[in-house]
Order: sequence, then C-alpha cells, then structure tokens
Amino acid sequence: MNAALELREFLDRHRRIAVLTGAGISTTSGIPDYRDEAGNWKHAKPMQFAEFRGTLSGRQRYWARSFAGWQRMSGAAPNAAHRAITSLEAAGRITRTITQNVDGLHSRAGSRNVIDLHGRLDRVVCIDCGWGQARRDWQAALERRNPAWDRAVRAVRPDGDAVLVNDDSRGFRVPDCPDCGGIVKPDVVFFGENVPTERVRQSLAAIDAAEALLVIGSSLMVYSGLRFPRYAGQTGKPVAILNRGRTRADELASLRLTADCVTTLDAALARPDPPAS
Repeated sequence: MNAALELREFLDRHRRIAVLTGAGISTTSGIPDYRDEAGNWKHAKPMQFAEFRGTLSGRQRYWARSFAGWQRMSGAAPNAAHRAITSLEAAGRITRTITQNVDGLHSRAGSRNVIDLHGRLDRVVCIDCGWGQARRDWQAALERRNPAWDRAVRAVRPDGDAVLVNDDSRGFRVPDCPDCGGIVKPDVVFFGENVPTERVRQSLAAIDAAEALLVIGSSLMVYSGLRFPRYAGQTGKPVAILNRGRTRADELASLRLTADCVTTLDAALARPDPPAS
C-alpha cells in the first residue's frame, strides 16, 4: 500500500485530529530544514538565547545574517501541504494545528486555528519592556542603520538565517528598543528558551479534543515537539507520523510513513471529503 493511501485510511478512521508540523512541511516552499534524514544537524547549530541576550557580538551576528536572509523567508509561499491542512480544518476535521515552524505559512494558507509553538518571525519584540513591531518595519530600521551593508549571501539556513559572503558582522548596527532602549529580538523562541506555558496548555488541550495526532515533517528531536506524541500515547490517542527521516517518536506511532510530506498529504486528500458530523 502506498503512503498516500495509508494516510487516507488513517484519516478515515479518525475524523477529528490534532496536527503537529515541523520544518519538513515547508522545505518545498524554499525554507531549509535543520536536520538530515538521520536526525543530525545539517547546519551549524542556531543562535542560543544566552548568547543573543548576553553579547552585543551575538546580536550583531544574528541580525546581520537575518537582515540578509529575510527576503527569502518573507517571500516564501504556502505549498500544497499547507493548503491541504487548511482544507481539513475547513471541513471540521482538525482541532488545532500546532506548528514548530516560525514561518507563518499555515496562517498565510488560510488556517485559522494555529498554535505557533515557537512564535513568528514576522514580528519583533523587546526583551525588556515587551514593545513589539512588524518585522517589515524593523527591517526598514535595520536598512536605515546599515545602508551600505553587503547582503551577499553564500548559503541559506533555516528560519531566515544566512551565511554572508562577508561574514564579519562587527560593524553591523543594531537598533535599541525605541521605547526603553532595551534588546529587541524576533518574536520567536530561541534555542535555550522555554516555550510559553499557555501555548503548551493549548496544544495539549487540542490533543485531548482529538481522536488522534498526525505529525508532519518533524524529526521530533527537541522536547518541545516530542512531548506531544508522548502525551498522545499516554492518553491512548493513536499517532501517525509522516516524515522523510527517522524521528524520536517512531516507536510511539501506530502509522509510520517515510515519504514526502507535500505530495503524500496532497494525494491523500485528492478526493472529496465530507465534513465531520
């Protein structure tokens, strides 16, 4: 049996599902993922929160690279997998879509019940006072401070990060918070930060309200995602995993599909599907 048919049968058996997505669902949209099929890092590890908060050099390096990489991130468009999830939601089949991604593509595809577990890159926030702003406006502020900055990119990394041809960021000027003079960061959960408790609570509630959990495009190598299939298993909910490589929850899955996320999900929903009763 092919992967799309197996997924279709899983969806037929479980009419209300919670969905958890990771980087693998967005690679077709041009956003690189973090890990290879064995679950190993494909790039240098991302910026740690302690370094970003604690050192000017860390903030300069992060914002110089993100300044250059934002065009790729902001220009990405939802793909067929994002749209398939939106159609399932519209049919009343999804309790919530929980995403580990910070690209906002589920919302841009039309999904309304999305939990952005790790936040969104399209906003920035002050660590010290909570001031916030749209990323496009912050990008303009970076442009004003660094009008002659060389943005030539040597390699693209996940989540808007980029390796620059000239990777010396010591001269990059990072604006302070306009309200309090504090440190501004993207409105995302950095490595080394904790996911806000309320987002975790909402995600667990979505699993409680569902008959099953479907994981798409996540290796589940970090606990922030792994906790959800573990919770589903503890509460007796079946778990299906669609991912190209291995995951840390493979032994928990009642259905394990090693296949392309986009083509498999799109094919699984290729026939009309009546709303949930």
